[in-house]
Amino acid sequence: MLAVKRRVHYDLEHQYVDTNGIRLHVVQCGPTDGPLVILLHGFPEFWYAWHRQLHPLAAAGYRVWAPDQRGYNLSDKPHRVADYRLDTLARDVLGLLDAAGQRQAFVVGHDWGAAVAWHLATHYPERVRKLAVLNVPHPSVMFRTLRRSAEQLRKSWYIFFFQLPWLPEWLVRRNNWAAGRQALAGTSRRGTFSTADLAEYVAAWRQPGAMRSMINWYRAAVRTPGQLPAVGRVTVPTQIIWGVKDAFLKRDMAEQSLLLCDQAQLTYLPASHWVQHEEADAVTALLLRTFAV
Repeated sequence: MLAVKRRVHYDLEHQYVDTNGIRLHVVQCGPTDGPLVILLHGFPEFWYAWHRQLHPLAAAGYRVWAPDQRGYNLSDKPHRVADYRLDTLARDVLGLLDAAGQRQAFVVGHDWGAAVAWHLATHYPERVRKLAVLNVPHPSVMFRTLRRSAEQLRKSWYIFFFQLPWLPEWLVRRNNWAAGRQALAGTSRRGTFSTADLAEYVAAWRQPGAMRSMINWYRAAVRTPGQLPAVGRVTVPTQIIWGVKDAFLKRDMAEQSLLLCDQAQLTYLPASHWVQHEEADAVTALLLRTFAV
């Protein structure tokens, strides 16, 4: 267990890190000699997705890195759809570990960030000290459920809409990004995203090329057949955290994912898809418990 004698406030450090042929904006926090934690956001967020976890994790003695993943906010935005293949996204994170001088890190992911985290744990397990995934199932479970469940297909309608050229970007931008703001505020507990929070997101979405690049993650997942190597069992210790009121993903995929992990726990929380916002203290406590065991 990581012992901390006293609480220290650490400022957020905005850095740029070269990795895998691109440059990522990374918010860092905590003691430079602390165990490394990588926090991976999903769509349509950016590093700010973890603003309620950064300081508590740092105060507990961890060195925390929260990148804007490629295509998001202040990070580089390659133009080609093929530049957003899942293994490429995972290699971005491996490059962050290398830049930090660390062989391993605690890896935490939500939404698309969880998909990247699952990929890291299944294909590069030697680089993942422990894994925590929030509200996205194991890839094999996701693909199987999409094939077999009409309910999940309905919930995932936007994946197919995002395959269209230019129209999704245009629609999200209309009326001062009303669709983007609704995607957060309309599917979360009332009051989860304040006016100030939504302004932060709109500022990130306004970055040149950002929305196109963000949506290209979905396009790459569908348009590049054979991009994913076979996905097997997860051997690293894993914590699955799942908000039971998720508007996008069926709850039973969490239990199915648990069965594909050798050492795992599943914790349900009374939250929506945006679990680390709505149940911030509970999520932070679960992460600290996972890291310490």
